[in-house]
Amino acid sequence: MIPWLEPDSPFPDISTALTEQDGASGLLAAGADLSADRLLDAYSQGIFPWFSDKQPILWWSTDPRMVLFTDRFAVSHSLRKTLKKVDQSHFNGGRWRLSFDNAFDKVIRACAAPRSYASGTWISQEMIDAYSSLHQRGYAHSAEVWLDGELVGGAYGVCIGQMFYGESMFTQVTDGSKIALAYLVRLLKSQGVAMIDCQQETAHLASLGAAPITRTEFISHMNNAIRQAPVTNWQPISLFESRG
Repeated sequence: MIPWLEPDSPFPDISTALTEQDGASGLLAAGADLSADRLLDAYSQGIFPWFSDKQPILWWSTDPRMVLFTDRFAVSHSLRKTLKKVDQSHFNGGRWRLSFDNAFDKVIRACAAPRSYASGTWISQEMIDAYSSLHQRGYAHSAEVWLDGELVGGAYGVCIGQMFYGESMFTQVTDGSKIALAYLVRLLKSQGVAMIDCQQETAHLASLGAAPITRTEFISHMNNAIRQAPVTNWQPISLFESRG
C-alpha cells in the first residue's frame, strides 16, 4: 500500500517507495495536486509525477535512477553529420533553426500527441496545464528544432538551480529529438549543469549515453545542484565552434 496525499499532505520519505519486489518499483504515493508549488517541492526531493489519463496522480522516486551526465552525451557518426549541418544552417541563416522557450506549448503538446508505437500518453491536459504554469514561473523550459519555419523536434523539462529534470521529447523528422537534446546538453553544460535526470531506464536513453545510478547518488548530487545559481542564458550555443 502507498499513502494517499491530500492537498496539504507532505510527501513521505522517498525510502518508503515501493521496490521491484512490490511490483511497482519507485511508486511512492498517490493523490494531492499538480500545483506549481507541489511540483517544485516534488522535484526538489527527487520525486516526479507519472500517471495515465483518468488515473489518480501517482508520485515516483525510482531506484536506480536513469541520468545523463552532460559530459557523456553520446553522438553517433551519422548524428554528428546531421548536427554539423544543423549547426551551420542555424548560425548562418539557413533552413534549420534552434531555439529555447520560444514554443513551450507547442513542444509539450507535440510530446503529448499519439505515437505509432504507444496506445496512449501520460501527458494529459492536466499535466500540460501544470507544466505550463511552471514555464510561466521560469522553471520549465523547452528546446525547439525548426525546419523551414516548422517545429520538427523538441524536448522539455524542469530546471531548478543547476539540476535539469528531463520530461519528454518528440520528433517529426529523423533525429529531431536528438538534435534538440544535443543543443540542450550543450547549453546546460556551459551553464554548469552536470546531470540531466532521465527518471527511468530505456534503451533509447542508454544509446545517448544515459546510465543508471543509485537513488542515494542521485539525491546527493541533486541536493547540491538545486542550491546553485539558476541557469539564466537560454540561447543556442554552437556545438562545433567557440563563440563569444
